Amino acid sequence: MSLAFIGALIGLFTGGPFGLLVGGFIGYLIAKAVQSVVIGSLRVAQTELVATTFSVMGALCKADNVVTRDEIKMAEQAFDMLRLHGEQRDLAKAAFNKGKQPGFDLDSAVDRFAAISRGRGPLVQLFLQMQCMAVAADGQIHPAEHSMLVRIAGRLGLTEQDVAQLESLLRAAMGGAGGSRSSMPTKDRLDDAYIALGVTPESEPAQIKRAYRRLISKNHPDKLAARGLPESMRAVAEERSREINSAYDLIKSSRGFV
Repeated sequence: MSLAFIGALIGLFTGGPFGLLVGGFIGYLIAKAVQSVVIGSLRVAQTELVATTFSVMGALCKADNVVTRDEIKMAEQAFDMLRLHGEQRDLAKAAFNKGKQPGFDLDSAVDRFAAISRGRGPLVQLFLQMQCMAVAADGQIHPAEHSMLVRIAGRLGLTEQDVAQLESLLRAAMGGAGGSRSSMPTKDRLDDAYIALGVTPESEPAQIKRAYRRLISKNHPDKLAARGLPESMRAVAEERSREINSAYDLIKSSRGFV
């Protein structure tokens, strides 16, 4: 029931036909004001989301004291994944550069993201995935970068195991921390694939299939959207699904089951 209609009803009961008109008009004005505030709040939240995501990414890429060309390229790919254009893209670039500065307050930025996400698990998980993708882009995850990822995860309510599983998923899917598929021995990739799916080489095919189906279902973009994931993050969710499928395909190929 609209505010204009409610206002009209109140006006009708309190002031007759004239009150009906006045109440309806006042209700309409209130509805427009509320709509303006809500839209404005969403825009502010989106701007804050972009700023915190890429400032944290800048800090992570600088954790080993060197921001590589591959890491910058991955950040730019993240701009595309989130469909950032114009002012939003400029904001993301500025935030990334800000995060690289020595005096950047990482903990405060992560806490701001936590406040924006309001405990939405899918958004937090994919935020961490984007950070991991960025630092893995140069072919390795430096110990200082891993340590910072764990620190960020902890402030978001996640664990070091969550970080390790995400790193394994990326390595299994990409053939290394961030290189080509042939840059990492198949056995090492296979070990990472098992870790990524939460199973072991001793697990039965049925167990592996169940673990895969549970993981792929949990991370399906449509399900994540229903749990509050912004549409702008859908491409990141789709990338995560591809990585899960890649890890599973690697295990299937190794074990020879369908």
